[in-house]
Amino acid sequence: MIRTLLTATLAFTLPAVAAAAPVLLISIDGLRPGDVLEAESRGLKIPALREFVTKGSTATGALGVLPTVTYPSHTTLLTGVSPAKHDVVSNTTFDPLQINQGGWYWYASDIKVPTLWDAAARKGISVANIHWPVSVGAASIRWNLPQLWRTGHPDDEKLVAALSTPGLLGPLQAKLGAYAPGIDESIEGDETRGKFAVQIIADKKPGFATVYLTALDHTQHLTGPGSAQSHAVLVRIDAIVAKLVAAEKRAHPGAVIAIVSDHGFDVTSTEINLFRPFIDAGLIVLDGEGKIKSWDATPWISGGSIAVMLARPSDAALKAKVAALLASLKANPEAMIADVIEAPAIAAAGANPQASFYLNLAPGALSGGFKGKDAPLSSPAKYKGMHGYFPAAPSMRSTFMIMGPGIAANHSYGEIDMRAIAPTVARLLGVALPDAEVAALK
Repeated sequence: MIRTLLTATLAFTLPAVAAAAPVLLISIDGLRPGDVLEAESRGLKIPALREFVTKGSTATGALGVLPTVTYPSHTTLLTGVSPAKHDVVSNTTFDPLQINQGGWYWYASDIKVPTLWDAAARKGISVANIHWPVSVGAASIRWNLPQLWRTGHPDDEKLVAALSTPGLLGPLQAKLGAYAPGIDESIEGDETRGKFAVQIIADKKPGFATVYLTALDHTQHLTGPGSAQSHAVLVRIDAIVAKLVAAEKRAHPGAVIAIVSDHGFDVTSTEINLFRPFIDAGLIVLDGEGKIKSWDATPWISGGSIAVMLARPSDAALKAKVAALLASLKANPEAMIADVIEAPAIAAAGANPQASFYLNLAPGALSGGFKGKDAPLSSPAKYKGMHGYFPAAPSMRSTFMIMGPGIAANHSYGEIDMRAIAPTVARLLGVALPDAEVAALK
């Protein structure tokens, strides 16, 4: 209902913007709208981001997708469709036997609909990317420094170099020094990537560029949203944004620049280990070494929410057994389960169509990974901040701000649907995204 009302309202309330402009799209992972809109009252000095408020148009919040985590959200930001349609349904790929070393949806081939990168390239617009999620092997990106990591070993740097556009990284490193490893989520890593992005914009002058900054999300996980450490990181990110904006304006005086984020944040204190009750119920079987040997049903975690997968979704007895287990867990205050939805509601939310159930954890709780047969149901959380909860939670709203020729100054869009951002960027570029599920902002 919220999505329907937003879609119906946008066409009548939003100002007109110019078309066929170069676009720079910057993502600040985990940027909460209030940290920019209420920067002064929160003690944040972020003049580059505040300029989007005074000289551009901003949303009070963007209603996200399920789950409200980085990779599904960033794919929606590029496609205008929900995870059920673009098929990047979580950060990590489904791995019930825990053999993939925590592999993520790194590869652009996993995206099942056209992206803004594709649409721009088809129109003859040159495309550049620095570290955007799900970008490995994206053939439509002319200059690509994709996001990927494995173990943090120095070989990861060779892997990123091998998967980047041939001939791109070497000359940049000769001029700028070492590029940041993919696993590096520090503010220093963001500053390095920002430096490389500025150089690519200056040298290549792409008509469409995507840049992803990750340190704010990382810091909010470790220290909580609104912490002094998170604010300090955002101030340094603001300086990166200032350099990116200046570089883009030098390369393209008529460019439009947009700032997005993928989700909000909530404070957390408790980790929920849903693997434990599934093991106790015999739905997950371990071998003699304590590793997963087989499974009939298993959690697929995504921060504040959990998809529950069945090995045989059409097995009525198995589904009934899992439903009874989830009902008993929801009744147990220690499990901190706020909501349990099944296929019709999952489909309505545009979430993972392969999930038989989807759980939303209560505020303060986050889902933990497999830790063996003796790990308790609940324990103190390592992380002080988390996202991934069902998108209706106000704390999960993400950011959208845009500035440039034809964009109304000091204008508020109100609350928007995240899926409207990609078609809006497409219209600015003068390209089409026919699969987009909602209309562009006007």
